[in-house]
Amino acid sequence: MPKQQDLCEDSRLLRLLADELLEYAQARQQTIVTAESCSAGMLAFAFAKGNGASQAFLGGFVAYTKEMKSRVLGVPPSLMKEKTAVCGEVADAMAIGALLQSDASIGVSITGVAGPDADEDGNPVGLVYCAVARKDGGHRHVRLNSAGQTPEAVIEEACSCALKLVKSFCFS
Repeated sequence: MPKQQDLCEDSRLLRLLADELLEYAQARQQTIVTAESCSAGMLAFAFAKGNGASQAFLGGFVAYTKEMKSRVLGVPPSLMKEKTAVCGEVADAMAIGALLQSDASIGVSITGVAGPDADEDGNPVGLVYCAVARKDGGHRHVRLNSAGQTPEAVIEEACSCALKLVKSFCFS
């Protein structure tokens, strides 16, 4: 189990990654929006605390339930019924939905199970999907397995994964 000091260090690393992405976005005149579920706004917080946030970060959506994912981000209920809310396709739909609900050029999303218990569909604690979508039409998702971690550590790892995905897909 991670120590509190380790989690604080992880938070600093998240802010450094977010700062780097904000700098890249500003240099390319791009903007970022987030759509989060299990991370409950931590990704947006990392961007909002970053240097240049007011120029490159437009805001974020926290859609914790399936109903909110559908209502706010336009994720099809049929997709969540077929695949559950914790899958790559839902992560993609959340990132694209955030783009459609904003003027951002990059949407990034996180959906998963932080814990302490499995979700209503039986998805295990630590299963997370992160996705990124660009206004120009490209998108990608990745699966993260943080089994055995505390909820806080799952969230930190999910945010780090999402930030690294944005960097590799949009700024490499």
